[in-house]
Amino acid sequence: MTSMALRTIPGANQPPIKSDRSMLTMSDDNVMLRQIQGTHAPSGRDRSMLTMSDDNVMLRQIQGTHAPSGREVDVKPLFHLVEDILDRATLQVDTIFLGSQAKREIEEKAHQANLVAMVDSLIYIIDRISSEISYKALGGSDAHQTTLAIFNLVSEFSWDAKLVLALAAFAMNYGEFWLLAQIYTTNQLAKSMAILRQLPSILEHTGPLKPKFDALNNLIKVMVDVTRCVVAFPDLPPNYISQDDPALTAALAHVPTAVYWTIRSVVACAAQITSLTSLSHEMYSISTTEAWELSTLAHKLKNIHEHLKKQLDICYQYIDDKRNIEAYQMLKNLFETIHIDNMKVLRALIYARDDLLPLVDGSTKKRVSLDVLRRRNVLLLISGLNISSDQLSILEQIYNDSRLHPTRQESQYEVVWIPVVDRSIQWTDAMQNQFETLQLSMPWYTVHHPTLIEKHVIRFIREDWHFKNKPILVVLDPQGKVACPNAIHMMWIWGSNAFPFTTHREELLWREETWRLELFLDAIDPLILNWAKEGKYIFFYGGDDVEWVRKFTNTARNVAQMTRIPLEMAYVGKSSKREAVRRVTATINIEKLSYCWQDPTMVWFFWIRLESMLFSKIQLGRADDQDPMMQEIKKLLSYDKMGSWAILCKGSNAVVNGHGTTVLPALLEYDMWKDQVAVKGFELAFKDHHSKLHDIAQPCCRFEFPMAVGRIPEGMKCPECNRMMEKHITFLCCHDDGTVPGSIF
Repeated sequence: MTSMALRTIPGANQPPIKSDRSMLTMSDDNVMLRQIQGTHAPSGRDRSMLTMSDDNVMLRQIQGTHAPSGREVDVKPLFHLVEDILDRATLQVDTIFLGSQAKREIEEKAHQANLVAMVDSLIYIIDRISSEISYKALGGSDAHQTTLAIFNLVSEFSWDAKLVLALAAFAMNYGEFWLLAQIYTTNQLAKSMAILRQLPSILEHTGPLKPKFDALNNLIKVMVDVTRCVVAFPDLPPNYISQDDPALTAALAHVPTAVYWTIRSVVACAAQITSLTSLSHEMYSISTTEAWELSTLAHKLKNIHEHLKKQLDICYQYIDDKRNIEAYQMLKNLFETIHIDNMKVLRALIYARDDLLPLVDGSTKKRVSLDVLRRRNVLLLISGLNISSDQLSILEQIYNDSRLHPTRQESQYEVVWIPVVDRSIQWTDAMQNQFETLQLSMPWYTVHHPTLIEKHVIRFIREDWHFKNKPILVVLDPQGKVACPNAIHMMWIWGSNAFPFTTHREELLWREETWRLELFLDAIDPLILNWAKEGKYIFFYGGDDVEWVRKFTNTARNVAQMTRIPLEMAYVGKSSKREAVRRVTATINIEKLSYCWQDPTMVWFFWIRLESMLFSKIQLGRADDQDPMMQEIKKLLSYDKMGSWAILCKGSNAVVNGHGTTVLPALLEYDMWKDQVAVKGFELAFKDHHSKLHDIAQPCCRFEFPMAVGRIPEGMKCPECNRMMEKHITFLCCHDDGTVPGSIF
């Protein structure tokens, strides 16, 4: 580091100066080096190497004084005491000069049982350092030589102890100085001592002296900051970081330099205080040299502090990473162990200590312990803060229905919301408000605050449970074993009837299902279920093409009139593009084209159930099962991505599931198959003609899996031709803020 030179070094033919102003009269490092080199005039090459070698020369000198005896001294309590003294002293300066009456609460960090014994064992060396500083300051000695003398006094101590002892020696004198200033007007003994220290005279000239004390305070604060960093390094846990680890090795390499410049700053501050009591009041105004000296030291120490703080943060991150890796592995092992109940698992996931109640009861909004979940089936609802109102609305309905009959087997579970947030993003008031709003809306248990969920738990949730920001529902049995890695799809498809939400239960439920109206509609709309019970023909249709909707509904109605069949039609929207669906719905209502759902949540639930059916099969490893039911589900999901579509049902029986490019032409060509209606019936005649068009058109199939799904199949077979589908990477932007939230696809 280089800086400006102000004057020559005191030495031959240079009388000593009472106030040590020699430290920074040249480049702060170059001064020290030339003091070492004497009057040697460097050559051009020497000058070019000067700034590179300055700290190295100093480092060799102070390391030459370092002869640790192996005596271990925990100086943290002493440092806390010194820190308290200097904090109060600098506050006292502000009080005197600014007239401030501000109060502050002092943290009593230093009052430990062994503090008195520690001070007693170290007071001799502290007094020696104090005397050395005072003597050299009065004699105008060179700052570097005084600093080296202090290093020789503390040669047997560790680097952090050297620094704290020197700072303690300074704090003892500096604290006494300001203690007298504080009480001398009310205490006769203090008044007499203050007169000896010339305090009344000093305090009478507060105006000229304020810049000096401002500069001193600034330097003292950064001295404390650097010391705080240096003291922190020996306190790093050796079982997570050793001196052989590059992170700590790089940091410790800079500690001797930091200790040197902090002790040298101690010498400079002491010299300034000494000058106050030894100079006449005519010299109280701070000189340009003194001001530059203190500010330059402060600037250098700030740079050192920033570097040390950065290195310390790297060490903390290294330790944190190792702890997280260890904790993550322990959590993995925990799930591979048999337990008598679920408490170990829940404590490891949510909160392991007993110092607070980690849950909030959704029914009472009161804090509760994890014991309320002991030996219960627990469904962990894991999501970010962006979980949609649609999802919460349906989940709440399912949950509340299960609470109506608490003794039933399917009601024997509890839900706990685990909010997962990115810990690298600063927690804001907006996020807090969003979290509290969600928490208040939930009737089940919730984690008190997202910060309770540790980093290694979030990693486990993401890597082992495949959470990718879309809500999942992990099921833990009464012993804490994972019964299902994600039962959210079971909840959407079968609700509480899927209890106990195990993979085995999921497989049993699928065996009972067939491709029928009740499967894809469930109890979303009782009116449509009544149509089915009455044996009516029902066209379900969807898409966002208004013209296709007009043409399809009008054509279907005309065909129904000609065949004299009871036909109902229901528009069920689209899995995405909510705003476009809303526009189509408005047109249908105005033109009375058919029946449609007015509540967007019903549209969302219809599609999330269908998508969950495919996701369920993927999780079971049976996405390519050749059963007709799965083929029809995949067709419908594909048609939704490709445009318009329609399903014809006769009562509960789903007859035709077709793309818009084949269903509408089949209706328009009614004259070509009308003679078959009397022979086969409407549904079979329509199905046969549609099949002919379908075989000719061969519409493409398409599935989209966002990265947030969590589990994406390696490959899928086409439901139309049974060949393996090609895999593409798609970047998609629909320019629609109303996209249906929570959609899997």
